[in-house]
Amino acid sequence: MEYIRIQSINDPLFTKMHQLMQTVFPPEEVLAFEKWEEPIQDPSIHVYVAVHEGEVVGATEYRYYPTMLVAMTDFTIIGRPSMGIGRFLMRNRERDIARLAEESGTEPIGMFAEIYNPITADYHFGGVTPMNPYVRREVLSHIGYRRLDFPYIHPSWEENGEAVSGLDLCFLSYDENRTELPSSLVTAFLTQYYSALPNKPDAWHDMIESIGQQETIRLEPF
Repeated sequence: MEYIRIQSINDPLFTKMHQLMQTVFPPEEVLAFEKWEEPIQDPSIHVYVAVHEGEVVGATEYRYYPTMLVAMTDFTIIGRPSMGIGRFLMRNRERDIARLAEESGTEPIGMFAEIYNPITADYHFGGVTPMNPYVRREVLSHIGYRRLDFPYIHPSWEENGEAVSGLDLCFLSYDENRTELPSSLVTAFLTQYYSALPNKPDAWHDMIESIGQQETIRLEPF
C-alpha cells in the first residue's frame, strides 16, 4: 500500500476517497464534495489515502495544533477487511504528527477523536466490518483512547445548524497516568475545530458554556 496526501478536489484519488466517505459515514458527517475545495488546500489539514493497486482502500484526515500541543484525528476509514489498513494508517499518521511536532519545536500531549457510541449510533457504515462501531470502539480503547466525561454533540457537517449526537469526544493521552484535561483546553480546541462551521446549534453553545464552568474534564474508560 501507498500513503498518499491529497491536496486538491481535482485529484482522482479525492473523488474515490469522497465516494468511500459517502459509503461508510452518515450524511451529516460528510462535507459536500465542492466544499472541500478550500479546506483540502489548507497546509494544516492533512488528508491521506491508503492506495492499493490504484484503488483507495482507506483514508485518514488529521491536524496538529502546536499552540495547544494536541492533534486531532478527523476521521479514519478502513474500506476493506483483512488488509491491515487500520494499522497502516495509524503508523503513518503517528510518524507524520511526530514530524509536524518536531518542525514546530513542540511536544504533543495527545490526540482528540470523535468516536461513535455503538449503543446510540443506529448506522451500518456501509457494511464494512472494521467500521462497525463496536469493533472501532474496542480497538481505540486498546490503543489508549478514553472518553471525556460530558454529553457531547457537534454541529452537522451538512451546515444546516443541526446538532449531531451519538458520538463521544475522546482523547489519547501520551501520558497514561493523566486522568483529566483542563476544561479550557477542551473548549479552546472545540471552538477552533468547529470555527469552519458558522451555523452552530444552540445546544452546542450550551455545551461549550457548561464545559467552561468546570476546571477539568475527567477521562473515563469505555
